[in-house]
Amino acid sequence: MTTAARTAVAPSGTPWLRRFHTAPAGAPRLLVFPHAGGNASYYFPLSAALADHAEVLVVQYPGRQERFGEPCVESLHELADLVTAELLGDAGGPGAFLDRPFAVFGHSMGASLAFEVACRLRDAGFPPAALAVSGRRAPSIPAPGAVHLADDEKLIADMKLLGGTDERMLDHPELLAAILPAVRSDYVATETYRFRGAAPLACPVTALIGDVDPRVDAPQALAWRAHTTGAFRLRAYTGGHFYLVPHLDAIVSELLADLPAGAAETDRTGAPTHP
Repeated sequence: MTTAARTAVAPSGTPWLRRFHTAPAGAPRLLVFPHAGGNASYYFPLSAALADHAEVLVVQYPGRQERFGEPCVESLHELADLVTAELLGDAGGPGAFLDRPFAVFGHSMGASLAFEVACRLRDAGFPPAALAVSGRRAPSIPAPGAVHLADDEKLIADMKLLGGTDERMLDHPELLAAILPAVRSDYVATETYRFRGAAPLACPVTALIGDVDPRVDAPQALAWRAHTTGAFRLRAYTGGHFYLVPHLDAIVSELLADLPAGAAETDRTGAPTHP
């Protein structure tokens, strides 16, 4: 079955996760964490590109799209707790989303959140097979900021600096009024986030950046090396904070390189088991 034929799928069963495409039976999962101000639909092209290889589940934060009426979460640690609880299930794990090997990917704010969730899942006995982090300095390097305290004009200016938002939306008063509360809340979460000293992961970690990203440079991205005892690699691409849009094919290749073999059963340490 082709990717195009698999785009109409049933919902994931939770408002926290969007599944845009089905995947081959036994395929591994990829959990995707969007950037600040982002929503699940932004990652539809990534899901489409990976649909033949992995079941992609994109986290949908409260306060946007179909969750527009829900209050936003202004703490990355609280958000990580909520996502982790959803993945583990009501009984404390494993939920329906951890029944096969999985990897984790996050961009910008989503990179920090992906790391925090990966650590929580590891501590609960369900370690990810790989973590890919994009457009974000390592958790151990603080990234304080005060844009979330600024007026709307300065917040919009920062959004334009980073890109990733259709400028027609930024010039439309009614659309702006709808999206700015969630954007500001995400800026609060991002700029007030502080690493609490979680132990390094054991899985491979890949750090991806744009070479002229105003938010992260190579030394700050290299610091992710300290957050794993496994393999580490850094890849830099031409572009700014949203370099991943023109380099989608390359990002897909990076993610595929570390995807686990989904058909193999794994034990709670992540090691393969055999019948």
